[in-house]
Order: sequence, then structure tokens, then C-alpha cells
Amino acid sequence: MSRAVLRYIRLSPTKARLIAREVQGMNAELALASLEFAPNKAATIIAKVIASACANGDFEPEEVEIVSCRVDKGPALKRFRPRARGSASRILKPTSHIIVEVAPSSEKKDKLSSKPVKPAKKVEAKDKAKSKKSEVKETVSKKAETTTDTTKKTKSKKIDLNDLKLLSGVGPAVERSLHAEGVTSVEQIANMSEDELRKLDENIGIKGDIAKSWPKEAKELVEKSKKES
Repeated sequence: MSRAVLRYIRLSPTKARLIAREVQGMNAELALASLEFAPNKAATIIAKVIASACANGDFEPEEVEIVSCRVDKGPALKRFRPRARGSASRILKPTSHIIVEVAPSSEKKDKLSSKPVKPAKKVEAKDKAKSKKSEVKETVSKKAETTTDTTKKTKSKKIDLNDLKLLSGVGPAVERSLHAEGVTSVEQIANMSEDELRKLDENIGIKGDIAKSWPKEAKELVEKSKKES
């Protein structure tokens, strides 16, 4: 590796950095060819520094790549301009230091190969992601098992024939009125005759519902409870 430094050049560092960024990492020959046709003042100056860096290491521009092209800020030259009523305004003329480092392409490749390889971290991150996914799947499967257990438990519950609310249209108030008439279970409604059902219907005051729907529902519930038992 070889380097060249140009100090206190009468050039703004902000303007020089625009070209230094474009040149960095390029082949020296290509960089010199592109800077030759650039209209900026900084292009000709940086081209001379690159050429001197190649000459310092006895390299040909074809064999060499620009490792770094840095532009540092130098001291500003202070000048004054006369203004109205005998006053003066200050003028700052910036300077910059240009530093170019050059190395053969083979050395650059060796440096890149000597750097520690980092795919292990990616593999570890993938392993962590897989473990997290497996944990999530296990939790989901456990939740599904618990839900199936609860559904099985709910399904395994026996039908309580003493609960008159199993019939359609029967709420707490209707259940109380049925208890007052002496009807306490679904079996009683299933075994009632048509005359008994009509009388019960008239006494409760729900017209037509008992004779149509309740007897069928009561018989179905009784059959289900016998099958479960």
C-alpha cells in the first residue's frame, strides 16, 4: 500500500468531497480517465494526488485500486473587503488536505478474505427464529388441546330433564308458572296427553306453543338422555 498527501490546497473541502466519493474504490486507471474530462477544479488536483500515490509505491495505475480518498478541512485564509462608510467585511478562503491511499487489487482481496466471516450469526438468528416458531406451534397445539378437552367435557355433560329451560320459549318466568301447575320435568310434558297439554296451555297463557313444539322437543330430549345413560 502507498499513499500521497497534498496539504493546504486552495480548495473548498465540500466541493472536493463530491469527487472523492465517486473515485473511492475505483481502479486507479479508470479514476484518472474519468477525472481527466471532469470540469471541476478538484478533479485535476485529485487526479495528480492519485498519480503521485501510484508513483510512491512504484505501481502502475492498472494494477492498483483506490482504497481511500479522504478530504480534510484545513485552516481558512482571512481576507477583508471594503464596505460602505469606511467599514470592512470578512472573507474566508477555505483550504483542504487531500489524502489518497492506493493498494494492489490482490492485497485488497486478501484483506477481505482475512476478515472474520459472519454467516454464523445469520445461522444463529435462523435457529432462534425456528425455535421461536416451534415454541409458538407448541403453545397453539396446547391451546387447541385444552379447547378440545373443554368441548368434550361440555358434550359429555348429561341432559338434566328437570331443567325446563331446555325447551324452546321457556324462560325463568314460564318455568315458575309450570312449577306452579305441578310440571317439574321434561318427562311429564313428553308423557302428557293432548287434553292435558291444552289445559296447561290455557292456564299458562301461551297459546299454541305447547301443543305444537314442546311435546316433540320433550320426547327427543328424553331419548337423548336414555342414549347417554
